[in-house]
Amino acid sequence: MATMSKLIYFLKESIISSRRNLGTTIGGIITIFLSLLMVGVTIVFSIMIGNLAASFEEEVNVRLYISDQATDAQIKTLDSFLASLQNDQGNVASVEYKDKDAVLADFQRQTTNNPDIVNQLDGNPLPRTYVLTLRDTHKVKDTVNAILQSSSFTSIADNSNDPSESIKYGQGTVERLFAVTNVIRYACVVAVALLVFISLVFLNNTIRLAILARRREISIMRLVGATNGFIRGPFVMEGALQALVGAIFAIIVLSIMRGTLLPTIENTVSFLPLSVDPGVFPIVYIVLIIAGVIIGMLGSAIAMRRYLKV
Repeated sequence: MATMSKLIYFLKESIISSRRNLGTTIGGIITIFLSLLMVGVTIVFSIMIGNLAASFEEEVNVRLYISDQATDAQIKTLDSFLASLQNDQGNVASVEYKDKDAVLADFQRQTTNNPDIVNQLDGNPLPRTYVLTLRDTHKVKDTVNAILQSSSFTSIADNSNDPSESIKYGQGTVERLFAVTNVIRYACVVAVALLVFISLVFLNNTIRLAILARRREISIMRLVGATNGFIRGPFVMEGALQALVGAIFAIIVLSIMRGTLLPTIENTVSFLPLSVDPGVFPIVYIVLIIAGVIIGMLGSAIAMRRYLKV
């Protein structure tokens, strides 16, 4: 009961203080609103970029080019080896074998705008190909090395002198892709952290103005023996309420952007997988509310420190 009474007292005092210092209160709400809105937009943008990066990474596969002189028995041996890479511990998710006709058909589809290229081919010089999709594309080099160490592949590779030239996975490009996607992911995390820090600093300054306006009252409360927690309570509650209101406004604006701006972006670049799962937004809203309240309470507590020193 005593704890509940204190909370009610803190709530009443914070509301009274907010009314007395309406300009400061509005400033605090606007500050947290803009900061949390930027955090929310950054989180959604991070998810979109993450989906885009993941889609690019999923496109990474391994292609094995097989010599025309390979016998059926050698092909079966390679099939068995690749099947062993598909077990529970292996990184190969699926294996697709394409004969020369299938490879040529794929090449024709890829060069529909330049049919002369196909017409100039002397017969079908394209090799039989295995296409391997991976469970974890970041381990592509480990998978490639395992294949190159197997004589079941190297003995029938299209380039017998250098079997590594008969296995392709976008060497160089893949490493750069992973490097870029990792930088993007880390940059988004840093951006969110930076925005949260900026929110904390701005709200701290806003609450400090409210404390300055009541510094005489705080001094009196200390003289009559009020504890630091009792003095700090209304200001912490005030910061939490301002942050809560700011978070609600941020959620409203973010919802409007979700219904208007996001579909426009998705339609404009429909060839890119930038869609965001609708189930993500309720989680983002909850995160904004919790983060806002924590920032508000923490900012107020930090702002009060200098006034509660003995």
